[in-house]
Amino acid sequence: MAEDRRGQRPSRGGSGAGRGAPSSGGGRGGSSRGGDARGSRDDQSRGKGGSGRGGYQGGSASGAKAGGGKPGSKPGARSGGKPGGQGGGQGGGKRYSNSQDRAFRPRTEERPRTVEQSVYDGPDLPEHITGAELDRNVRAQLKGLPEKLAARVARHLAAAGALIDEDPETAYQHTLAARARASRIAVVREAAGEAAYAAGHYAEALSELRAAKRMNGATDYLPIMADCHRALGNPEQAIKLAKSPSVANFAPEAKAEMTLVEAGARRDMGQLDAALRTLELAPLMSKSRSSWVVRLRYAYADTLEAAGRESDALAWFHRTHSIDAEEITDAAARADLLERRQP
Repeated sequence: MAEDRRGQRPSRGGSGAGRGAPSSGGGRGGSSRGGDARGSRDDQSRGKGGSGRGGYQGGSASGAKAGGGKPGSKPGARSGGKPGGQGGGQGGGKRYSNSQDRAFRPRTEERPRTVEQSVYDGPDLPEHITGAELDRNVRAQLKGLPEKLAARVARHLAAAGALIDEDPETAYQHTLAARARASRIAVVREAAGEAAYAAGHYAEALSELRAAKRMNGATDYLPIMADCHRALGNPEQAIKLAKSPSVANFAPEAKAEMTLVEAGARRDMGQLDAALRTLELAPLMSKSRSSWVVRLRYAYADTLEAAGRESDALAWFHRTHSIDAEEITDAAARADLLERRQP
């Protein structure tokens, strides 16, 4: 199931962080990768999604006070008033406790970094990534941070956006570094959620996107959230999100993504007829050649074949191939296989 999602992620129809947003164009209403639902894979919690990496340094030991006599005793004298140790009589030399000796010893070994510190540091930031690659709307949301911190978070988000397609796991680590530094900024949580989704960390993605939604009230995360429920084995929750009133106001692309997730959830539950009805309510005959139309047709053809309606499936695989100029599906190959099985 994870592989299906990596290839055909639901698209938010434009969102702020993450794949479309952090890297080059995002913010709310930013670009979304055709039919993908990430918008972003980029200083937040677990190490990704933020901007910079910094570090925690271990504190130095503090020395103990010298001259350990009771209050009111003479310098160099013990509590009993007898002459003190190796310095001789009452005016004897200083005595240093073992704790003082340790305090002044040079440090020869660095402590190993904890998991939390490593997450905060995040992956190395490429020198050519400056943070200016982010959409203006995304950068605007970081302005409440101190200048250096905002710059670091921006670089992690931009790095995540640049890597989310080819290396989603590293992109996710960048967003965790951003979250570790700026966990109260919605666009950072959004980036972490979308990068987690791209990397196949569906529980984490769901948690981050819920947090982003609480912060900014956005509903365009719903298709990804619904697909996360599917991946986690909760198709009923996916269908519940698909029936949210806000879906009616989605742009056509976002509606198509939610339709794909709902139909998939129906199939997960063995409800092939319900899945077909769900897809038949979508604009399958749209004149658009956009990727979301291609994917709707492909899903319909695939479901028809699963339902045993091979002749109808063949026709829809051909219809899919006719508008799939970028060959984002294997509709042509599927049609060939069905033709060979025809009597």
